[in-house]
Amino acid sequence: MPVEFLGIGATNNGSETDPRTGPAFDKEYTLALARAHEETGWDRVLTAYGSGSPDPAQAAALIATHTERLQLLLAHRPNVSYPTFAAKTVATLDQISDGRLTLHVITGGNDHEQQREGDTLPKDRRYDRTREAIQIFKKAWTSREPFDFHGEHYDFSDFVLDVEPAQKPRPRISFGGSSAAAYKVGAEEADIYALWGEPLAGTAEQIATITELARAAGRPAPTFQVAFRPILGRTEEEAWEKAYATVARIQDRTKGGTSQLTRRHKLTDPENAGSQRLLEVAAQGERFDRALWTVTAKATGGAGNSTALVGTPETVAAALLDYYDLGVRILSARGYDLLEDAKEFGREVIPLVRAEVARRDAEQARTAVPA
Repeated sequence: MPVEFLGIGATNNGSETDPRTGPAFDKEYTLALARAHEETGWDRVLTAYGSGSPDPAQAAALIATHTERLQLLLAHRPNVSYPTFAAKTVATLDQISDGRLTLHVITGGNDHEQQREGDTLPKDRRYDRTREAIQIFKKAWTSREPFDFHGEHYDFSDFVLDVEPAQKPRPRISFGGSSAAAYKVGAEEADIYALWGEPLAGTAEQIATITELARAAGRPAPTFQVAFRPILGRTEEEAWEKAYATVARIQDRTKGGTSQLTRRHKLTDPENAGSQRLLEVAAQGERFDRALWTVTAKATGGAGNSTALVGTPETVAAALLDYYDLGVRILSARGYDLLEDAKEFGREVIPLVRAEVARRDAEQARTAVPA
């Protein structure tokens, strides 16, 4: 089975360890980072969403027009635009990119962050709104006749898109979340389900839950994606020295609770279930399985993709293959030096994982019993 790699399509060089050195939207850096991913074997990059961040759709358009193969994962919050408008944006971007676009729909796990853009809907109802938005996207991208929609959150009549997506029947929809409400919506509506990096046992549990909910809804399970922060070294000792130095830099940036990092995400008592799960795992221990390290997650309050895989390229590749064995088919990775770490991971880790997957596929084909 094929394996895909997702990186970050950041618009500046800032990370948890270092403040950015240029503008929030640095065109030259955005393109350099995207090209580095394309040139070192990554499949796609995420243009992420933040209330005050550069528009990810326009960043995706810039990347699309300056790359040839690299696919794009566009983050979108349903609260910031009406679904018919968002469907039009995605269809247009899919045409610009010649069919390289996937939409990642974010429900929103932090009330304060949502309220920064006027969204006061309680979290339990935000998932219902997300479901309606996804249903509208699918209908808008595939219907060539006008249609009506009368839901709790959206109500319109006689809409049809003039611009069709390049992909047929439509672009894929990615979704994430770790609550019961998230599992249900994602299992029933999403093509890709994005999880944060937990120990293998917790990841297997989530995959089983979502797969069963999809089966109950009469559809196949979504493709599973898991995200990590790789910290590589030429030796295990070098990798761990780098890991502890990385956390020290994160802690220095979050000291006092007044940095840009803590403004975006609280270091304690997060509202979203995914961050709560990461902090619960961190409370149980620092190291799990082959290479998973939770201290980076603890240092950031479980903020998003924050658990690390630490070791040599061979160790990290083997750890990623452990998740592949659980059924994960999209591996998301982002270092702390965004540009140089993307190059290193692309050169040193991706070929190892692809080679082992190809070896297994070839072995399975040789041993397959004819029907």
